[in-house]
Amino acid sequence: MVDLIYQLFPYAIAFTIPLLLTSLGGLFSERSGVINIGLEGLMLMGMFVGAFTISQTEAANPGTAVWIGLLSAAVFGAIFALLHAFACVTLNANQVISGIAINMIASAVTVYLARFLTGSGNVQIIRGLSRQTIPLLSDIPVLGRLFFTQSYATTWLVLFILAAATFLLYKTKFGLRLRACGEHPHAADSAGVNVYLMRYMAVIISGACAGLGGAIFIVTLSGEFNGTAAGLGFLALAALIFGQWKPWGILAATFFFGFASTIANVSQVIPTLAQIPGIYLKTFPYVVTLIALVLSSKSSQAPKAIGEPYDKGKR
Repeated sequence: MVDLIYQLFPYAIAFTIPLLLTSLGGLFSERSGVINIGLEGLMLMGMFVGAFTISQTEAANPGTAVWIGLLSAAVFGAIFALLHAFACVTLNANQVISGIAINMIASAVTVYLARFLTGSGNVQIIRGLSRQTIPLLSDIPVLGRLFFTQSYATTWLVLFILAAATFLLYKTKFGLRLRACGEHPHAADSAGVNVYLMRYMAVIISGACAGLGGAIFIVTLSGEFNGTAAGLGFLALAALIFGQWKPWGILAATFFFGFASTIANVSQVIPTLAQIPGIYLKTFPYVVTLIALVLSSKSSQAPKAIGEPYDKGKR
């Protein structure tokens, strides 16, 4: 059993990281009062931009192509999220419908561009990120083998972003104002906070995180863009709700979902799990997700003004 955990843990961590970052993006948006069901589409845009950028630059810049691709994915994710911000904040559109539209547009645009630019619906990269073992720390009993052996650099980057996001949301004026916009936007406005600007910034941050999360999935696990995010954005949204819109709750939820998904994905190459019928393991992450959402629904701590368009002239 212990050996099985050691086998699964690196895969679970790798699967958790893009989910965690995308959920953090959703956290910023929804804490400001804007529902972001478009996380799937924003991830998909990041996957495409990251994969295409890396495929075009890795021959000339093999050492930095991955990082250029990750940066490009974050930038384009932020730009694409402006569509959602404009619809929801400026036009007061229904936020759920806007998010669904973002998903549909991203799916169509990325597949079209992939076929137009490469001649096929897939964009492959030759070289993604390689796993690294951290000297000294990997020698720590138990924890060293779990966390510091065969880990990706993006794992530590995202954990740093998690810590920075927590500090930003709960220890700065920006975070206080952003959370106030999601709880009592009119009160925040009366205190001199520009609710429209704060919501725009939150949705842009959401797009950057989701785009980067999608690209990280490409360079660590997938290796190619194939026209789908495989429901990862919706899983990240479920983790956001299950984590009660709190950074460390989201970390626990994404690891829980990441471990469940890992069991399903690698079951056939691990003798202990291969004995279980594949259909049970494939449906396991989604059944677990539904159960988790049902259990957490009664104690929901969603922002009070989430999903409500803000109109400065109405009280």
